[in-house]
Amino acid sequence: MKILILNGSPKGKYSITLQTTRYLEKVYPGHSFEVLNVGQMTKRLEKDFTPAREAIERADVLLFSYPVYTFIAPCQLHKFIELLKKEDMDLSAKYATQITTSKHFYDVTAHRYVQDNCADLGLKYIRGLSADMDDLLTDKGQKEARDFFDFLCWSVENDRFENPSVRPTTYAKKPVSVVESTEEKTGDVVILTDLREDNTQLAAMIARFQAKFPKKTRIINLREYPFNGGCLGCFSCAVSGKCVHKDGFDEYLRNEIQTAESIVYAFTIQDHSMGALFKMYDDRNFCNGHRTVTIGMPVGYLISGDLRREFNLQTIIEARAQVGTNFLAGVATDESDPDGEIDRLAQTLSYALEHKYVPPQNFYGIGGMKIFRDLIWLMQGMMRADHKFYKSHGQYDFPQKKRGMMLKMYLVGSLLANEKIKAKMGNKMNEGMLMPYEKLFKEMDKK
Repeated sequence: MKILILNGSPKGKYSITLQTTRYLEKVYPGHSFEVLNVGQMTKRLEKDFTPAREAIERADVLLFSYPVYTFIAPCQLHKFIELLKKEDMDLSAKYATQITTSKHFYDVTAHRYVQDNCADLGLKYIRGLSADMDDLLTDKGQKEARDFFDFLCWSVENDRFENPSVRPTTYAKKPVSVVESTEEKTGDVVILTDLREDNTQLAAMIARFQAKFPKKTRIINLREYPFNGGCLGCFSCAVSGKCVHKDGFDEYLRNEIQTAESIVYAFTIQDHSMGALFKMYDDRNFCNGHRTVTIGMPVGYLISGDLRREFNLQTIIEARAQVGTNFLAGVATDESDPDGEIDRLAQTLSYALEHKYVPPQNFYGIGGMKIFRDLIWLMQGMMRADHKFYKSHGQYDFPQKKRGMMLKMYLVGSLLANEKIKAKMGNKMNEGMLMPYEKLFKEMDKK
């Protein structure tokens, strides 16, 4: 097979993910491998897509190779996919798959993002490989890489591929009624958007929200910020928190965006995500490392687009809020009742700010933070700012520190292992588990 590796890492040949494909090239010399460093070529490809087009036309398999950045692929790969779609190539005879490296923090949403876009492009998608950053240096990781490639070869040989992950739906955006507000307002809520001048629909959604929301809002349009580029994955900010880019975004983020009472994200769905520019914003947030610096801040979304078909984007929106310990006040779309949804978002966000409502995290938040907790503990020597933050916020909640609970469970386990004692206990174990709650209710009755 002729395999084209679409390397979406901004590091190019220094990409950790790319080393897995180098390994496969050595193990399987009967196949040809070509690397296109699309993560470093987006500006050139915007001017002339010919090198990419010719490489794609030569290939039997497109292999997307990239590190997972903030729930999805790096913004550079977002931009490449955007450019590829504009070419309108017939790719229906070609196969596609992917290899990622990460610490498995939402690698599932990254893989689904690429899979959904492969479905749009008409590619025959074969499930990819999600590896830990260090897997290739172990016998187990090498075997998993070989097993993946063997499966890829078998799938191509037998024309086996996944059913399309997304299908077109009948979507027609509903008009938004813009109203005026003469009310004097205080407060500071940021509406973060990538609003184009010709996007009158999203502009109307923002205008209605501003009118209905009882607090003062200010719009920050990412299209007006002079970004030098996306995150380079260089880790220069790991110790100092200072980004290697000299466009001042790290300070702007901290002083103009994260100081607000709340953030409302406003965008039009593009390529199954918030679009390449919003992804650049997300990636550049890495100047804060893995620190959840906006804990307790409620957030909301104004989205123009067919969100009903975007299960993966729905997951990302909820997971982002959960990991950051941010109350998701609502997601207003223009699919059916934009006026009502925008008004409800304004009311709910207002309530959350007034009452400082911060519900507990669910699996998305707790599971994600466990991964970060273990990662930062191991890398504390380099990730110094993260380590200091995690330590001061009690995020090193390792279960092995709870010695008393562990000993208690050993005792309970010993009792349950004895059939005679277990028979005599009857319902006493359930009663014992409820004792702390009964004590709580008795104390409440006394008040």
